[in-house]
Amino acid sequence: MENIRIELTSAPKAKPNIDPLPFGKYFSDHMFLMNYEEGKGWFDPRIVPYGPFSLDPSCMVFHYAQEIFEGLKAYRRADGSIWLFRPADNFRRMNDSARRMCIPEVDVDFCVEALKKLVAIERDWVPTQEAASLYIRPFIIATDCTVGVHASKTYIFCIILSPSGNYYPEGLDPVKIAIEDEDVRAVRGGTGFTKCGGNYAASIRAGERAAGRGYSQVLWLDGVHRKYIEEVGSMNIMFKIDGTVVTPVLQGSVLPGITRRSILEVCRDWGLSVEERLISVDEVIETAENGHMEEMWGTGTAAVVSPVGQIEYEGKSLKIGGGGIGELTQKLYDELTGIQWGTRPDTRGWTVKVCD
Repeated sequence: MENIRIELTSAPKAKPNIDPLPFGKYFSDHMFLMNYEEGKGWFDPRIVPYGPFSLDPSCMVFHYAQEIFEGLKAYRRADGSIWLFRPADNFRRMNDSARRMCIPEVDVDFCVEALKKLVAIERDWVPTQEAASLYIRPFIIATDCTVGVHASKTYIFCIILSPSGNYYPEGLDPVKIAIEDEDVRAVRGGTGFTKCGGNYAASIRAGERAAGRGYSQVLWLDGVHRKYIEEVGSMNIMFKIDGTVVTPVLQGSVLPGITRRSILEVCRDWGLSVEERLISVDEVIETAENGHMEEMWGTGTAAVVSPVGQIEYEGKSLKIGGGGIGELTQKLYDELTGIQWGTRPDTRGWTVKVCD
């Protein structure tokens, strides 16, 4: 890959002076771009001023949704240094999504270095507020100008940056989640394991219905039996049942979360019993009712760890663990964020330094 061309803005934007910062509302001065053409590969990597794209109305991404994205964060530590958390894993997962969506893969090592260069240029955009970070959104869109269902031969890869606070307004306060039994998000053999916009578009209607009833998110059931727990709209889901950490097994319809993987590694390192298996909605309701479900939490880049204090299913609302933050949930949040912000040792090589 050729060297990265850099064009700095002549009109820097004012940094948002807001505490707490909203999630995903403000964007930094620069973005990373590169293009793809069939037979030529990825070319012209560049860091340029943040701004709109000029795209033809017939651009394939508008009509056939051939696109993928990722999400990760940069963290400013107490000494002012800036670090990433498992960035190579994000670009490897992007390649998994790319293969399913007939999009050309990217060079993982090059993308990590390009990201480090972009974040270093935008270091002043990395927040200093407690619990705030720089959210990073890499994405690829198909750009062929044609109306016809086939794989595009041209693409744009882009990375944008957004200084952000907590994903949920509740912060670490327990959220309320509604179990969806009407709409379906994904099925095995489809695109459920990828990070593509279509998965999220399919979740919006149920999410809006749940929000109207005061719930933060939807917990999805499998698309075939409408019986087995899969994931929340923006998170993987985990339970502590009779002392065992239980999470839905990955079968192609659930996003293989990097935070999910990290949490499971930590739990196993701590000697906890961990099960990745099918878990039915009936089991969830039964264990919540009889007290065997001790804790429930979501995991994801945006929220990191989000305790679930209440669930709703078929008109019935149930509190989990008394509606508060469980001991293990808090411990996992403290461990993972401690590694990310450098207050706890990283013994697994998960963090990558960007700059001092």
